[in-house]
Amino acid sequence: MERWNGRVALVTGASVGIGAAIARALVQHGMKVVGCARGVDKIEKLAAECESAGYSGTLIPYKCDLTSEEEILSMFSAIKTLYQGVDVCINNAGLAHPEPLLSGRTELWRNMIDVNVIAMAICTREAYQSMKERNVDDGHIININSVMGHAPHPNNLVHFYGVTKYAVTALTEGLRYELCDQSSSIRATVLSGEDVSSAVIFALSAPPNLNVGEITIRPVKQSW
Repeated sequence: MERWNGRVALVTGASVGIGAAIARALVQHGMKVVGCARGVDKIEKLAAECESAGYSGTLIPYKCDLTSEEEILSMFSAIKTLYQGVDVCINNAGLAHPEPLLSGRTELWRNMIDVNVIAMAICTREAYQSMKERNVDDGHIININSVMGHAPHPNNLVHFYGVTKYAVTALTEGLRYELCDQSSSIRATVLSGEDVSSAVIFALSAPPNLNVGEITIRPVKQSW
C-alpha cells in the first residue's frame, strides 16, 4: 500500500457499513479519501475519529446525491480543483428495495437502477477521465458487488435488486475490455461478500502489473 500514500481515493456511500469501513481502512493507509453520501454527518464523525486515532491519511466528507448526474459531476470537479483528481474510485454506494419482479413498483425499480448501476457507470467514467487527463496509468476502479450479482437468491423480495447486481458484474467486465482497448494499465476489480474492506486493501496492494479481477467472500455452507 506504500505507493498509495498521499494519493486520492473516492468512496461512494461512505457514511455507514461497508463504505465507512473502506474509508477508514484507506485513511489508515495514508490516503486522502473523499467520502460521499447524501448526508455527511456520519462521515464528519468518522473523519474526526480517524484524526483522533492519528491515522496518516485524511477523510474529506462530501455531500452528493448519486441519483443526480449534476451533483456527481460537481463532486468530480471539486475533487479536481482541490486535489487534482482521483487515483482510486471505490463504487460502493447501493440500495435495495423489497420489490419483487411480479408485483414491484416501477419507481423503486428505477431508483435501484439509478443508484446501483447508472451512478456507478457515471463515477467510473469520470474517474477514468480524471486519471487519463493526468496520465495516471496505475489507477484502480473497484466496484462493490453482491453474491446476488452471480447467482439468484431464493427470496422473491430481492430479485430485482439481484438484476442490478448482475449489471455490476457485466459493467466491470465491460470496463476491463474497454481499458484493454485503450492499452491502459488502470485496473478494474469487483468485490462481493463479507469483510470487503480487507479485500479492497488486498486488491490495492497487488503489484502494479497484476490485476485482481474478482474476489467473492461468502460462508462455506451458503447454498445459493
